[in-house]
Amino acid sequence: MSHPHPPSPTQIGIGFFGLVLSLLMMWGATSISSEAGYAGVGPNFLPWVVAVFLAACSVWLIWESMTGGYRNMPEPSGSEKSDWHAFAWVSAGILANAALITQAGFVVSCAICFILAVRGLRVSQGDPAGNLSQTLKDCVLGFLIAAPVFWLFTMFLAINLPNLTGTPWL
Repeated sequence: MSHPHPPSPTQIGIGFFGLVLSLLMMWGATSISSEAGYAGVGPNFLPWVVAVFLAACSVWLIWESMTGGYRNMPEPSGSEKSDWHAFAWVSAGILANAALITQAGFVVSCAICFILAVRGLRVSQGDPAGNLSQTLKDCVLGFLIAAPVFWLFTMFLAINLPNLTGTPWL
């Protein structure tokens, strides 16, 4: 079999990174209780599904990179240089979520993460970051996304997430 392109170390590295990450996820899933919960599925079911799927995709990426590189890959788009302002906004959102989730609860911390991340994504596209009106819209949308996710996990899957009020509603 001839290789149209020599294997790319970067592409191979991405595949191996994903494979190592999936193995770490599998290792972490072994520490989660497997007692059957709602519908006979334990809380470790979803982490295992994600880890196995990531492992399969990673092996596929390694195979693709070893047999000629990623096929039908479009030319890279975007700027030649990194956009540090956008990176800072998205990073601030993720870090704020991690720092606030136990104090402010899942819904509030995820809404804040959404507001900051969306601002960063706007900046990355060259759009204005957003004025007060846009920030309020982002806040409402962040709550509209985070609240149903919180309710799904707490009420239907019986998974405890940090909350603000001590009730299963917020």
